[in-house]
Amino acid sequence: MTISAVDIRNFLPHRKPMLMVDRVNELTSDTVKTDFEISDDNIFVEDGAFSEFGLIENAAQTCSTIVARSYFDSDDLENKKKKNVIGFISSIKSIQVLSLPKSGQTIETISTLLSRFSTEHYNTCMVNCKTFHESELIMECELNLFIKTDPDEKE
Repeated sequence: MTISAVDIRNFLPHRKPMLMVDRVNELTSDTVKTDFEISDDNIFVEDGAFSEFGLIENAAQTCSTIVARSYFDSDDLENKKKKNVIGFISSIKSIQVLSLPKSGQTIETISTLLSRFSTEHYNTCMVNCKTFHESELIMECELNLFIKTDPDEKE
């Protein structure tokens, strides 16, 4: 099942100034496409360019959407009950930054799930992520993510 045009805040706890994705354009069980417009006042903009750290944070937020999707009922994403979830990058297997986008530009990030291990309260996964400005590849990486739910949370 493909989901399109979903507010990223339905999947992530991040809010400004740490929210590095504007919207989910497409989401399946193993792929996600997001976009993000880089503003002048973004905390990762240095000398008019979005830094490598910003690209990595954008990639991590995009990638974690695939895993976060499994915590929620896809039929009711806008009204779902929030779960207490924590996630982080456990490792960066590879990364290649080819260029830095400028403030005012919009980037599209596409992530594909490569592998996943899940238990009742945590997920660990490896994802491939590519970031583009227009049709130009500007970054590619493989990340390992760890996402955990609160085992004491009441349904």
